[in-house]
Amino acid sequence: MRWSTRQLSLMALLTAIALAIHVAEAQIPAPVPIPGVKLGLANIVTVYAMFSLGPGPALMILVARILLGSLFSGVMSLMYSLAGGLLCFCVMLLLRRVLTRKQIWVASVIGAVFHNIGQILVAIVVTGTPAIVSYLPILLISGIAAGLFTGVAAQYLVNRMDKTK
Repeated sequence: MRWSTRQLSLMALLTAIALAIHVAEAQIPAPVPIPGVKLGLANIVTVYAMFSLGPGPALMILVARILLGSLFSGVMSLMYSLAGGLLCFCVMLLLRRVLTRKQIWVASVIGAVFHNIGQILVAIVVTGTPAIVSYLPILLISGIAAGLFTGVAAQYLVNRMDKTK
């Protein structure tokens, strides 16, 4: 796929914004003292890109942010983020076909659920402990809340940017 200089510049800018949000969020204490629970604010950029720029640019932004973010967070976070991010991406890709631009927040919530499922699957493989699946309900509750927050933010961003076109 060939992208114009303008598209590439926008993708680079959105990747930089997502990476900056990712790094800044890592410095903020978790909202609840439960391991693995965080807002995932950088996903606002991914959801925005999926519905405004399309799947190709969204995937490039997501993967670049995860790879570059792992330089700051470590190799283990790369595995968890990549599994969760790619599973979330695939689900949002399917949802993009059936949801309207007024339902973007729904894709974010469902994507967050699958992000958590991807992370649990990696944890099971890494530790060899299937019992880790018992942690999934906690992650799902936090994922739904975080997905709703980031989804509403992405929805607002998409609506706002549509008005500027």
